[in-house]
Amino acid sequence: MLPWVTVPLRQKVLRPHQTFAQMSQDGDNDPETAFFAAYDAAHQVVGTASVRREASPWGEPGWRLRGMATEPELRGRGIGAAVLARGFEHVARLGGGLLWCNARIPAQRFYEREGFVTRGEPWVDPDIGPHIVMHRQVDSI
Repeated sequence: MLPWVTVPLRQKVLRPHQTFAQMSQDGDNDPETAFFAAYDAAHQVVGTASVRREASPWGEPGWRLRGMATEPELRGRGIGAAVLARGFEHVARLGGGLLWCNARIPAQRFYEREGFVTRGEPWVDPDIGPHIVMHRQVDSI
């Protein structure tokens, strides 16, 4: 999937202060980077995430989960979990390892249900709010 397909939802939910052009991220075009999307019956993206190789903030090699978003009115219906499962599968197929993210504090329980644990202390990004680093291991398949 091309990353631009996910930009409208990511912009709406995660970064409304940025333009479409500002939504690109380092590593978007790396051949191992993968973007995932869930679509509704009208073929609109209602859930998304990406994974890319990136060392953790503490220097451990691994994968970073980025741009995880679900349409607000559709949360709690398993869309995020389904998209995240695709991310787990991608990481597993490419050898597994550490998967980490900068989780928004309101989403912390979601990530905990998916096997992530916190590391370090929360911080506040002035543009997008409170976050905490979370991580988990993904076994290879």
